[in-house]
Amino acid sequence: VQLQASGGGLVQNGGSLRLSCAASGRSFSTYFMGWFRQPPGEEREFVAAISWSGSNTYYEDSVKGRFTISRDNAKNMVYLQMNSLKPEDTAVYYCAADKSPTQHRRSYDYSYWGQGTLVTVSS
Repeated sequence: VQLQASGGGLVQNGGSLRLSCAASGRSFSTYFMGWFRQPPGEEREFVAAISWSGSNTYYEDSVKGRFTISRDNAKNMVYLQMNSLKPEDTAVYYCAADKSPTQHRRSYDYSYWGQGTLVTVSS
């Protein structure tokens, strides 16, 4: 599967953005999907994940209640709605896919990655 993330940009503190990740290939519904981010000068970190059918979602504590992950298997898309953005959310955001990650919060458990989209939140 090939992934392409989009939707990043510059937004003010408290603003919102919606990231999209388009997947090519077949059998998108057989992939567990995740969003990760890499702040400037830091390591990549888990943001959110969603199960194959979308029935289960998982979030990093700092984004709970502000971010929502969703997917549309008919369109081969996964989304990350980000509200109440803070300057510390500034990062390059990546979508990732794997058939069955052992630990969905670990980046190295995902086999496929998009190219990343930059989100900058100004204070």
